[in-house]
Amino acid sequence: MSLRWRIMGSIVFVVVLTVLANVGVGYYATQARLGVFVEQVGGDEANRLARNLSREYTAAGDWTTVGAPLSEAGYGYAGISQSDRSEERGGEHSDSLHHDRVRVVIVDADGRVVHDNLSALPPGTVAPALDGHRRTVLDFGANRPVGHVYVDVNREFLSSESHGFLSALLYITLIGGLLTAGVAMLLAAWLSRRITAPVTALTEASQAIAQGDTTQLPVTSSDELGKMSAEFNRMSSALETQRELRQRLINDVSHELNTPLSVIQLEARGLRDGLQTPERASDHIIHEVDRLRGLVTDLNWLAETDHGELRLAPEPISVYELLRDEMERWQPQSQASQVELSLEASGDLPTLRLDRMRMSQALGNVVSNALHCTGAGGNIVIRAERHNDETLAISVTDDGIGIEPIDLPHVFDRFYRTDQSRSRGIAGAGLGLAITQAIIEAHDGKITITSNGPNQGATTTIRLPLSDSR
Repeated sequence: MSLRWRIMGSIVFVVVLTVLANVGVGYYATQARLGVFVEQVGGDEANRLARNLSREYTAAGDWTTVGAPLSEAGYGYAGISQSDRSEERGGEHSDSLHHDRVRVVIVDADGRVVHDNLSALPPGTVAPALDGHRRTVLDFGANRPVGHVYVDVNREFLSSESHGFLSALLYITLIGGLLTAGVAMLLAAWLSRRITAPVTALTEASQAIAQGDTTQLPVTSSDELGKMSAEFNRMSSALETQRELRQRLINDVSHELNTPLSVIQLEARGLRDGLQTPERASDHIIHEVDRLRGLVTDLNWLAETDHGELRLAPEPISVYELLRDEMERWQPQSQASQVELSLEASGDLPTLRLDRMRMSQALGNVVSNALHCTGAGGNIVIRAERHNDETLAISVTDDGIGIEPIDLPHVFDRFYRTDQSRSRGIAGAGLGLAITQAIIEAHDGKITITSNGPNQGATTTIRLPLSDSR
């Protein structure tokens, strides 16, 4: 059974069960309460008649005017014929408790009948055992009992009436229940469709993704279902991006591997055919092998960052000493390239908790890029300064080939190389800045690159938080 039908069935079942429970509880509770109501009505009528009869007897001094309070109460119909009473059963008094529905018998202190509103007992006869509610009639003047009044409600008639009332109540409740169940079915159909439609679309979209196609789900609400669709769309976009990056990675790695392998093959053939000296061929082969080894090393670094395996070993390090060491490390290469490398930083720079080897690698990648992009006679400046006592900014500025504005958003992408670097034959696989970014972010820092355009140089800025300074 589908999810939609299960949701509809559950809602309808709960509604129908609730309606039936309400009908049953209402029916039996009303039936039980009617019995209590009949007893209460009989007792109240007997109390009221006893008080009225006591006042009337006290005023008259005998039973001669007993008909007055009975007539006022609606029970003084002893003279009405049986046919008249039968007609009134279907008349305007059919909803009251008067006439044949309540029997009133008055007896005196000697137990003789004074009055019977149904004329079943003649006056003056000894009253038999009577049913109903019995109340004493008093002579207030002499303060003594003078008789009793019996009020007997016609239970058979009331039972018939209550049965009709309960039947009507049951009928009305069932009709209301059916209408409620119908509305519940419509609501359940709409609700189940609203819930299952995004799930069905999600299933179809997932199957499409499994087959290599990308798709987006419509987001029609801001509730949990809408959020689910929005999250799926983000996942789908991320998968498509990863698919494109993977294809690009394969192409770039193939290209980066093919170039040194081709050189090694050519040098080996030249060596075999006697077209190349062993010394020159070995130098070229060693150079290309070193290039391959560097590419493999960079890929290993990226694998660590992708799998969250980049582990830091932070220790208190003087930033000034770290930059000075990098200056000394890259000074020979800068001199060989006829590029002036300088450091502009004061000795009062803070001490931060950094991983020395990782930070040296990150700074080395940035300085190395600057050296490759700066021609003879150029300048590279390393600067370091505080910013608002919150961050430390380390920048490397060169006046080299610069970066096109269209290339700036992609400089940290893996294997990305600008057209200038390719056309000028600048070595590298386009992984250095991606590795540097991973190292800086692992230190809770940020790295950015700015450039004013081609041949305008570039500035790489590393910002590290001062919260861990010592």
